[in-house]
Amino acid sequence: MYNLKISNLLKSGVHFGHSISKWNPKINHYLLMQNKGLHIIDLYKTKQKIDSSCLFLKKMTASGKIVLFVGTKKQAKKIIAYYAKQINMPYINERWIGGLLTNFSTIRKSIDKMNMIKQNKYSGLYNLISKKERLLISRIYTKLKKNLGSVRNLNFIPDCIVIIDINKEKSAVKEALKLGIPIVGIVDTNSDPDKINFPITANDDNSKSINLILYYLANAIESGVHLYLMKNK
Repeated sequence: MYNLKISNLLKSGVHFGHSISKWNPKINHYLLMQNKGLHIIDLYKTKQKIDSSCLFLKKMTASGKIVLFVGTKKQAKKIIAYYAKQINMPYINERWIGGLLTNFSTIRKSIDKMNMIKQNKYSGLYNLISKKERLLISRIYTKLKKNLGSVRNLNFIPDCIVIIDINKEKSAVKEALKLGIPIVGIVDTNSDPDKINFPITANDDNSKSINLILYYLANAIESGVHLYLMKNK
């Protein structure tokens, strides 16, 4: 799908897993071999998982569904933000906010508060309060924006989540599973692929690997959004 080739996966180091000592036995089905103390991932199976994930995401967004991107580790932060912005989807790349899914109504109040502060600032209402009060409100806004700015337009619980490193984002995984929200995730050799709906076995520490996989997932979502807009003209 989308002209994805095994050679592209190979060049991006998608096949390099963790050291053998960090092996999760449940990942065994997706492994090819061991080499110099590392597990090597079977890229043919990875390609199959990317293809099936792309088809799923395209189908979801073609019906107007929203996808939340999650990746807070250093290697994923900028990449997550880039692709999510490109396709106008919400994302979390700083830290997972506890209750974002399971207590969404409360989180939504914080988002509304952040948006209201911004609106008041540009409407001139700031001129009616003291400098001390403006400073206090500014600090509150800065904190809210850092944690929630990337989901400021998320009005409802997302219909699907794309996660980089399901071990790192275990809180997000737990909340999504509790609510029955499907998860598409990059799963390295130290992880349990059975935890999520669409596991993509791949190197989740290499920025090139993360970038390549997100490129295809984002393109699938963009195609779905395009179909949705065409149907609802």
